[in-house]
Amino acid sequence: MSMSFRERAEAQLAELELLTSMFPTREELEIVDQLALAELRDYVEAQSSSLSVQPPSSRPQFVIKLRLEDDTGDADVVDFILSCTYPPEYPSMVPELTVQCGGLSRAQRTQLHAVLRAHLAETCSGEVCVLPAVVWLKDNLRTFVDANSSAPPQLESDAAGELFTRLWIYSHHIYNSAKRKNILEWAKELQLSGFSMPGKPGIVCVEGAREACEEFWARVKSLTWKRIMIRHREDLSLRDSPDLDSLRKFSAFQEAVFEPRGKHMDLGLLYQFLRERGCHDVFQMFFGVEGKS
Repeated sequence: MSMSFRERAEAQLAELELLTSMFPTREELEIVDQLALAELRDYVEAQSSSLSVQPPSSRPQFVIKLRLEDDTGDADVVDFILSCTYPPEYPSMVPELTVQCGGLSRAQRTQLHAVLRAHLAETCSGEVCVLPAVVWLKDNLRTFVDANSSAPPQLESDAAGELFTRLWIYSHHIYNSAKRKNILEWAKELQLSGFSMPGKPGIVCVEGAREACEEFWARVKSLTWKRIMIRHREDLSLRDSPDLDSLRKFSAFQEAVFEPRGKHMDLGLLYQFLRERGCHDVFQMFFGVEGKS
């Protein structure tokens, strides 16, 4: 049985409050977007009081910082950071989770993310899963860090290199010329296709090898933004496709400008642009209304 938006919001808030009680200091847990948390809390409280309040417009983002210590003293201390962003459908779908750890190579990090995501999809279907993710990392992260002496776990289904990803990124705005240049250069460097729409709001879509998409997102979100998040994510298997390019909606990466009116683009032209590429369904995810040409 699918959950209503209210039920999902209540589950998200309850999990955040539980995590805050378990990791009470900012050195352990940091809420990246306090406004998103406040919107979520106001919405849940209003629903409980039968008041009419619009659903939150932004998604909670937070990081948990932990340390793995070896009681025997035979292994090094491992520090890691778990970053999490709630998609609107959470907990009906697995949230975006990213692990940062100095002891992992890029390939190991990609495989770790794939294994963790598969584990949560199997064991936490429809349930909040950040705490189970923390427990799993405490039990399994060292295996990846010590990969030189012990082979890392293998994916049961898809190898990391057989995953195709498409990320739909929303920003409060994209004006800065340096950021716009970085977005174009990084997408080209990582062999990603898609587009970037500057203005207010700013929208970026990148598609290609999953490892490359995650590297792009890690670079982009490290810049200074008023607000930026992954609004939607698609992960596809290459096992049943002839090659990676056959899954692309875009032939290359470009900056797309749609007859700007001040700070805003013509959203009708954006919708037409998306429709021509068979991905117009995301328009409603970004703007909450069905698009029109």
